[in-house]
Amino acid sequence: MKTLGMIGGLGPESTIDYYRRIVALYRERMGDGSYPQFIINSINLKKGLDFIDANNFAGLAEYLLNEIGKLDQAGATFGLISANTPHIVFDEVAAKSPIPLISIVEATCAAAKARQLKRLALFGTRYTMQATFYPNVFSRKAIELLVPDATDQVYIHDKYFNELLSGTFLPETRAGLLAIIDRMTAKDSIDGVVLAGTELPLILGDSEYNGIPFLDTTEIHCSAAVTEMLA
Repeated sequence: MKTLGMIGGLGPESTIDYYRRIVALYRERMGDGSYPQFIINSINLKKGLDFIDANNFAGLAEYLLNEIGKLDQAGATFGLISANTPHIVFDEVAAKSPIPLISIVEATCAAAKARQLKRLALFGTRYTMQATFYPNVFSRKAIELLVPDATDQVYIHDKYFNELLSGTFLPETRAGLLAIIDRMTAKDSIDGVVLAGTELPLILGDSEYNGIPFLDTTEIHCSAAVTEMLA
């Protein structure tokens, strides 16, 4: 069996969610009562964000490569980064990684295509909503991504860093996020929402809202990882 190596800590709440989901998915697919063995390297979220804030993407890529190297040394045969924002340098990291990596963006795009979704809202950190790494992948499959307006982007980013990353999930914040979906449904005719922040499924726990499906990037990524573990 292949050994998964996971870069975690980006942030801690979603790393716990990844762990639980991978264990549950593995046990469900195996059906024999066994548990998966995999490796987690929980790294410094602040250090990663400092690189992004300084527009030092080469530094971020080097940092992630160094930490992935530790997973390789520990015996991982493939890996993943359990967060969306660091995928801003995924192509550079994957090209130099000592082990194959599963992209959360590619996996989510495949899920959107399988569901025949064509016009999706993109929710995540400011870095993710304003970068091109999601649209670049989705456009290859003729899937359009739309981001919230500037005010709503500020709201999502603020709630992400000041609440969600620290494990604070407030009903009024959930209501605020759903209100943005309502506005984008009316204005942009979206047919789905990409929860492109791995803390977002922790506050928007449903599979859909008013008939608009959520693409839970954590669930999609974990499913792809377990599939590879068992390949």
